Amino acid sequence: MEFITGTFETLDAHMLSAMASYRYQVFVKQLGWELDCEEDSEFDQFDREDTVYILALDEEKNVIGVARLLSTATPYLLSEVFPELMAGQPLPASEHVWELSRFAAAGPSQRRIGSQISSPNAIALMQATLRCAAHYGAQKLITVSPLGIERLLRNVGIDAFRAGQACNKYGQHLYASWITVN
Repeated sequence: MEFITGTFETLDAHMLSAMASYRYQVFVKQLGWELDCEEDSEFDQFDREDTVYILALDEEKNVIGVARLLSTATPYLLSEVFPELMAGQPLPASEHVWELSRFAAAGPSQRRIGSQISSPNAIALMQATLRCAAHYGAQKLITVSPLGIERLLRNVGIDAFRAGQACNKYGQHLYASWITVN
């Protein structure tokens, strides 16, 4: 497995297209999220010039995992779509806190959300994401996650804890989670 990182400006058009297609397959087709996107291409308003992507590639250079990082000094998914998950606490707004979103490393046949972080590919992608976040100066990540991810992260040695309370959104129990960047 190979990891590449980049932005809209530094990733080539083929990689951006492959990433968008992979996200569509995972989030729209497999997980059933109702997202406003084109067929076979999932991008949203948080896919901007300042967004950093971490892509996991197999030996044939196919995208087999993706993670998205945004500084919380700019608008991000939790602040704009899920602020209630912070349970009244202030939303992070710092160059030292980045949001992790659109994380997936499940293969096409893996349908359970837990497989996104418990597989060896997902663990390797999470470690690559933490290294990338550290490179950009992040000390913490904040993420919106389904219940159960917190325990899975801890089981693989990643320091994660809840930032607020769980809420039922889009048919899932979601919560905001802090992840320490070492």
